[in-house]
Amino acid sequence: MVLAQARIESLLFLRHGEQQLLSLVIPMTMLIALSTLPLIEDPLPKVFPLTLAISAMSSGFTGQSIGVAFDRRYGALKRMGASGVPAWTIICGKIVAVLAVVTLQTVLLSGTALLLGWTVDPTTLFAAAVTLAFGVAAFASLGLLFGGTLGSEMVLALANLIWFILLGTASYVMLRGGSGLEWVPSVALAQGLARAFDGGIPTLEIGVLACWFLVGGISASRFFRFTA
Repeated sequence: MVLAQARIESLLFLRHGEQQLLSLVIPMTMLIALSTLPLIEDPLPKVFPLTLAISAMSSGFTGQSIGVAFDRRYGALKRMGASGVPAWTIICGKIVAVLAVVTLQTVLLSGTALLLGWTVDPTTLFAAAVTLAFGVAAFASLGLLFGGTLGSEMVLALANLIWFILLGTASYVMLRGGSGLEWVPSVALAQGLARAFDGGIPTLEIGVLACWFLVGGISASRFFRFTA
């Protein structure tokens, strides 16, 4: 049931152009611009993990929160709830769908980074994949918490505002060397990916993302509502 739900959610997500703008077009543009303009010395080791984090955040948090909120508003989730589908199935299905979509986006971003001159040791990819998976789960659970509990107008305003704040915070830390913000999920994901690609084990960052996932997942399962 979860896989069937995930397949439907993946197809619906890929058909929304505005979601692809946030989750692929903007990160891709940032990757190309920041890697080619003479703004940062040796940019790719910093910029590529940052754009992966932005892509995951956009798909998991912004896309899910707004999508779920408007599904509730127009009664789509009410019909699913009336059919006996439990909230946890919807939540798990949406998280799996986001993982599938982010995997596709990661392939496209990685291919672009390689064309721009990025190099990576294949032995570091497993740690990076684990970090990315925790990041996607964290952002998707938080997005479902927002979308499943708040009104659509409030979600539309807050989700975009929070997206800009998280993007700006992660960009500041990764590109300007800011510190003390490791608990912010976008920072944890970007730094964790950078550490993994550099050959390290991002234990702290994965721990932070796991905590956000637990907070979002448990809260969403408890407070998720099928109707607005």
